[in-house]
Amino acid sequence: MNSKELEQRIIQNYQKDEQMMILIFAQWCVNRSLNPQDIYLKAYPDQANNYALKQAIELTVPKEESEEIPDTTLLNVLSLYGNEDLAFVVTEEMNKNKKKGIPG
Repeated sequence: MNSKELEQRIIQNYQKDEQMMILIFAQWCVNRSLNPQDIYLKAYPDQANNYALKQAIELTVPKEESEEIPDTTLLNVLSLYGNEDLAFVVTEEMNKNKKKGIPG
């Protein structure tokens, strides 16, 4: 494999992993009866037409069919991809849920 092929493979793997991060975020929102697009727009108001997010939302399942996604897992994944703005908004939602007595 030459360097150009290796570079392409690395980019494709990163994009696939990034899509998984978005899916984890979207499913976490669904599991907490939150709208993923609304939460995302609080962090990134200029990205209303985020195609990757729309794809991820289509792949979510009802919360009754999903496994629990711990708050710390979501925050770690967001941090791994440098989504600090989204992590901040998600943390605000977590704090609201804690005040309501909803476990994370």
